[in-house]
Amino acid sequence: MGYNKWDQKALAKLKNMKLQSKFMAGYLIACAFPLLVVSSIIYSQSAAGLEDSSQEFAALYTSQIENSLNELMKEYDKVTKSVLIDNDLISKVGDGPNLSMNEYILQKLSVQRVLMRVALLKSEINNVMLISRDNSVYQYTNTSSTVNESALMSQEWYKQARSSGDTLFITGLHDRSYYEDKGQGALVTVGRVLLSSEGAFAGVLLIDLDPFTLMELNHEFVLTRDKYGMSVIISKLSGETVYHSDAASGRVPWMQVLEAGIDYTKDVSNSDQIVISGSTQLGNLVIKTEIPREKLLQKITRIKVVTIILIIIGFLITVLISLGLSLRITKPIKALRRSMKQAETGQYLPIESIQANDEIGSLVYSYNKMIVVIRTLIEDVYIAEIKQRKAKFLALQNQINPHMLYNTLESIRMKALVKEEEEIAGMIKILARMFRLTLGKDGKQHSIKHEIDYTLNYLQLQNIRFGDSFLLDIRMPEEMQQCNIIPLVFQPIVENSIIHGFQGYEGSMHIVIEGMWTADGGIMIRILDDGIGISGDKQEELRTVLEDAASDKYKLEETEKLEGEGLGLKNIAERITLHYGDLYKLTVRSGGDKGTIVEILIPKY
Repeated sequence: MGYNKWDQKALAKLKNMKLQSKFMAGYLIACAFPLLVVSSIIYSQSAAGLEDSSQEFAALYTSQIENSLNELMKEYDKVTKSVLIDNDLISKVGDGPNLSMNEYILQKLSVQRVLMRVALLKSEINNVMLISRDNSVYQYTNTSSTVNESALMSQEWYKQARSSGDTLFITGLHDRSYYEDKGQGALVTVGRVLLSSEGAFAGVLLIDLDPFTLMELNHEFVLTRDKYGMSVIISKLSGETVYHSDAASGRVPWMQVLEAGIDYTKDVSNSDQIVISGSTQLGNLVIKTEIPREKLLQKITRIKVVTIILIIIGFLITVLISLGLSLRITKPIKALRRSMKQAETGQYLPIESIQANDEIGSLVYSYNKMIVVIRTLIEDVYIAEIKQRKAKFLALQNQINPHMLYNTLESIRMKALVKEEEEIAGMIKILARMFRLTLGKDGKQHSIKHEIDYTLNYLQLQNIRFGDSFLLDIRMPEEMQQCNIIPLVFQPIVENSIIHGFQGYEGSMHIVIEGMWTADGGIMIRILDDGIGISGDKQEELRTVLEDAASDKYKLEETEKLEGEGLGLKNIAERITLHYGDLYKLTVRSGGDKGTIVEILIPKY
């Protein structure tokens, strides 16, 4: 049922579309829709292929990093194990308080040699420390930096590493606050818990390293990182950052990574990031390679922009071609339609433009022949009858001599005055004014002011007859009263109000004539009364009569004889439409509880 309604609405919209719009819409749908479908498929396939390739590259790169870190941790496993060659010495390191001064000095020198040997095994090692079981700190460094023993022992990372239970460990990033120089930068520490031959705790070996030594950024990675915004993050299982490629390459300071804590290592896998993960066998390290999708899809975005531009250009070209073709097809049809509209208003003119030798051209040719035949018939029959009727009307009008009529009425008025019939004399005087207004124009323009004067004189006669029972209120700007109007419009409407709306001698009737300007500069005249009003059936009957007035305006004979109100209003409506055109009209509606409202729409002249 819902589908049928939707289908009916779509069909109604299609029917309401103009023929030119139908041609253009059909051509655009036939051309643009396949182009959009193909472009979207190509774009989606290209984006998916590029993303898969990038993920494969990131996975391969992550695997290489994973192998490198495994090798690095194996090397440091061997380096730190090398101190166990002197296991007897390591076991005695915690016996410092029980040794003599000479023995203590010799032991310290021996430990220094062991630490130096460890430092020489890898070039990136600058500081090696040994913390005995009695918390004595032994240090070897090839720099001028020395360690503050108490500050080192209070470091949180040291406490966590000591209590972790891992023999070989690597710490997260930490600062250099336990060095005497308190220099800037960040460090990571590789350490080993040393055990005696009996398995007892003998101490902790610590090697401080710069983070960038964990992974060397080759030229290809730097190019790939700048191209796709790729980042490599190495962290512990607890979330502490061990290494960040952005800090190693100088894009962000190490301290910024250090201060951010786990924010740099938290899971950011979402629709905006591609994340490839890995881990090491030693040290419990997690490797993450992050690639922003926005950077990854930059190339395909450029393709998308170019595709959209080409689609727009293609669409515009299609619109122009469609417009040209549709105009070529619909132009003669529009000319035929305009000619038909002219024929509806009585202008029977053939289409003079040269037509193509096709079906539409043949249709226009046949139409021109029909118009010529109709115009001939109208000129021979219809116009001849109109001229005959007009001649009769002029002959009848010429029989009325205004001056003779004025003189006759004046003679009657004088006789009434002689016989002291002043009321009769006044009525004759008003009637003479009314005839002067209607018959004495002599070709001059008839204004709204004349209509108001004529209606006032008519109402004076009715007030004499009915004892001042009618009050006429004029609410119209002076400028509007000077505008022109066809004669005998207001008085018949006011007469209808009195005949059909006046309740009798016990009451009075208030009639209002008001005028206002419309939005397009026309004139809206409204005549209201507070009479008994009209019934719904009567209002519907009047509406039908007034609608028929537009189609009956050219008829010479009335097909039906109407009486009273309908005949007068229809006559006014026909004259308004004939004189001003189909846009202007007369309407009647009920005033609500009582009264009737007649509205007249005319142009400003």
